[in-house]
Amino acid sequence: MTTPIPLVLQELNEPAAHRCGIRLILLRDDLTHAELPGNKWRKLNYNLLEARAQGHHTLLTFGGAFSNHLAAVAAAGRLYGFRTIGIVRGEPTIPLNPTLAQAAADGMSLRYLDRDTYRQKQEAAFQAELLQQTGPAYILPEGGTNELALRGCAELVTELSAQTSFDTLCVACGTGGTLGGFLTALKPQQQAVGVAALKNGGFLQDDIHALITAAGQIITAPWSVQTQYHFGGYARFSPELMTFIQQFQQRHKVLLDPIYTGKLLYGILDLLRQDYFAPGSTVVAVHTGGLQAWAGFRARFERRSVWWPKVVRPGGAASGAVN
Repeated sequence: MTTPIPLVLQELNEPAAHRCGIRLILLRDDLTHAELPGNKWRKLNYNLLEARAQGHHTLLTFGGAFSNHLAAVAAAGRLYGFRTIGIVRGEPTIPLNPTLAQAAADGMSLRYLDRDTYRQKQEAAFQAELLQQTGPAYILPEGGTNELALRGCAELVTELSAQTSFDTLCVACGTGGTLGGFLTALKPQQQAVGVAALKNGGFLQDDIHALITAAGQIITAPWSVQTQYHFGGYARFSPELMTFIQQFQQRHKVLLDPIYTGKLLYGILDLLRQDYFAPGSTVVAVHTGGLQAWAGFRARFERRSVWWPKVVRPGGAASGAVN
């Protein structure tokens, strides 16, 4: 279970970068694994190895109804021979939304918890009760963020450094695990920038510090979490963001997702206009995938007058439409 292909680096021709003599690169980690793109593959890799080493045949994890993580764990179970159980926040709906329908098609058994009960997901007693119901399983946290995920995400820094020199590494943040992994591998003269996808993302810095400390790692590189580019909150609809994603795709032939990477690139270009990055430096933005979210976004908002991209799933037909 290693990285399937070498990193793909794409230079971005953006006036805001050229004005400061900055080299802006998009790291296409969305292309790293056809069905487990970007940070999901990196977070899961060492966890799958550990599950197998412990003799587990079942993966149990948690997520919302449109979770990239649930979709990735279900796909990993199909690809690598694990039974999978997804504990979904909220009430069941019929028909299933596109994310959960694909997870079920990949063999995931779906169970639902009301939001109050779901908040107990990290408690040991609650997890023990779940395992009594499901049988033995390797438990993956929501979002896949744990100490083994840090190790997998840190490898991206090593791979990137072998291909090019850079000064700043930027990534979208949900639980903070991907950024945390980067921080364990960056050198003191480099820096990291996270762009929070959640409305109240100020907690991320404390969570990342705690995760890295628990893993016995230290941070030597400067870093920040930018919390002003959430567009109203996690998975919230924004015509301004949709317009930006459409225009970015037209300029660079790259589709971003509306939950994470769209906010990331919007934020980076805005920071460039504010002279946030050192002139003449190299800034790398990581495309972490998440394109399966478009199907769910379209299902939720299709009655609104908005552009929707054409997305092709691995081995499948295009979904969505260009208006």
